[in-house]
Amino acid sequence: MSQRNHKHSQSGYTLMELLIVMSVILILMAIAIPNYMNMRSQANETSALQSLRAINSAEIQYETDYPANGFACNLSQLGGDPKTGAPSPQAAQLLSNDLASGQKSGYTFTIGNCTKVTVNNQDVYTSFEVTAVPQSVGKTGHRGFCMDQTGEMKSDPAGGTNCTQPIQ
Repeated sequence: MSQRNHKHSQSGYTLMELLIVMSVILILMAIAIPNYMNMRSQANETSALQSLRAINSAEIQYETDYPANGFACNLSQLGGDPKTGAPSPQAAQLLSNDLASGQKSGYTFTIGNCTKVTVNNQDVYTSFEVTAVPQSVGKTGHRGFCMDQTGEMKSDPAGGTNCTQPIQ
């Protein structure tokens, strides 16, 4: 009889207790995952704003280093690998390679709307606009961003390049 009593005294979790614990875990995950995704897209937006500032600074430096060219009208001109030689107008080595590739932290960056004038038979870019749009609107970011050569930054709440809302 002592063996029979021993079997009943073994402790463990019942199926019902395990189901309750799993239900609580699933409820917590349902609450936490959307918050995590929102925090991640906010972090991506912050990174995009910092990247726009870095591109603007690189553009100003590029114009200073290569006044005959004015501003760069594409990101690859601002990038470049120091191992390949000295900086040049085609690879000024002013931006990190990830940002110069146009993709960083869930955003796609482009330089466009360049204004060109011809001085002494050479094209000189006198203005530009850099844009940052989420690679997946609502997931990698919610807003699109734009900045011009003056450093004025605006956003597009729809995630595109129709930037109308100023950013402080």
